[in-house]
This record gives sequence, structure tokens and C-alpha cells, in this order.
Amino acid sequence: MANPDQWRKSSYSGGGDGNACVEIAARHLRIAVRDSKAPARGMLSFPPRAFAPFLEALKGQRSEGR
Repeated sequence: MANPDQWRKSSYSGGGDGNACVEIAARHLRIAVRDSKAPARGMLSFPPRAFAPFLEALKGQRSEGR
């Protein structure tokens, strides 16, 4: 039997029950990312070596005001 994913909200999501954020879960050999507003719609899945560059690209877009 597979273990259920342990989803964690982004530290940038703010307090309370706000759903305007993403969640991540460490899976066997993968990092999963989903939208907390619509978790049933699916997720992105990355090998760990690709996850850090994905985050850096997002941070770069945020600092450019996109």
C-alpha cells in the first residue's frame, strides 16, 4: 500500500486559511507541486535535481514583476 503524500503549503501563502498558494510533497524520487485552490486538477512532478532550477526560475520571474 502506498503512503499518502504529505503536502506542505508555501511559506509565502500568508496566515489563516488562505488558499492562494502552492503546495509541495516529497515523493519517492520526485517532488510534486500542486495548486492548493484546485488540488484535484493535478500536479507537476520533478526529479529533485530539476526542482531547484524550477524554483530559481520562479523567483526570477517574481523579482522581475511578472
